[in-house]
Amino acid sequence: MRAQPPSKSKRSKQAAASRHPDVWSIGIYTGASPFTLSPALEIINPVLSRDDVSDMPAAFVADPFMLRVKRLWYMFFEVMNSRNDKGAIGLAVSTNGLRWEYRQIVLEEPFHLSYPYVFGWQGEYYMIPETLAPGAVYLYKASSFPTKWSVVRKLIDGECADPSIFYYQKRWWLFVCTTPNRHDTLRLYFASDLLGPWVEHPCSPIIEGDQRLARPGGRVLVFDGRVVRFTQDCYPIYGSQVRAFEISPLTPTEYGEQEAVESPILKGSGSGWNRLGMHTVDPHLLRKHRWLACVDGVTREERRRSRR
Repeated sequence: MRAQPPSKSKRSKQAAASRHPDVWSIGIYTGASPFTLSPALEIINPVLSRDDVSDMPAAFVADPFMLRVKRLWYMFFEVMNSRNDKGAIGLAVSTNGLRWEYRQIVLEEPFHLSYPYVFGWQGEYYMIPETLAPGAVYLYKASSFPTKWSVVRKLIDGECADPSIFYYQKRWWLFVCTTPNRHDTLRLYFASDLLGPWVEHPCSPIIEGDQRLARPGGRVLVFDGRVVRFTQDCYPIYGSQVRAFEISPLTPTEYGEQEAVESPILKGSGSGWNRLGMHTVDPHLLRKHRWLACVDGVTREERRRSRR
């Protein structure tokens, strides 16, 4: 029997696999603390994959961040467009934070977008995605949450990977990786106002020449008077695991940190959707000793050789 040519959808997936053999997906983890997270027992991970994206040909989904607004959970994440190799920002929703429904692409630019770090402030909702191509870090604001976003202000100049912002002791702080191809330099900026002006910390760069510690890997947590940053360990491969560091002291003139005893807190499982590694975590406190986190993981799509 003569073999039938592959369908158009199958051909597009094969093409995407050839350009993006590493396939990222999104899962939900829970735990008694942000340092002791494990797969949620109530669901089957991943909760979102490229197959859930309905309005764009997707090679993978990654870099999840979420917010709970009026009893509904909203998750924002990178969707890699397999047609033009540019990331856009997708949206999924959930009533319980466990089971998710993909909605739509909510932010697309002429350049690549990823790492949609979303947060609320004074009744408004903001996002700082990774925007390497324009050579700056931009603050976006929701004109109509959660689907309409526009640029408010350029915060700092430079090619900055995975910008991670947080508010602590009446100041804004911003971590960025300024060597996006080497993943080995972490810089810190601060400002009294969200819109700036932003100033580089005198101890910055915080990390230099170490791809195991430098690249941000999720939301910076401020809880119980503690500040915790997550970093993606990029050795021996990009995004192999997530490590946690508790920061103290943190002032406009001082900086110190120590790795948590539980670190690394996330790593590849050796099989399935997160076989090779994990590189983003966004934990949220639901109640005492109950944390919910969106995470991502990667596996490799092996190409089969055709028999002749």
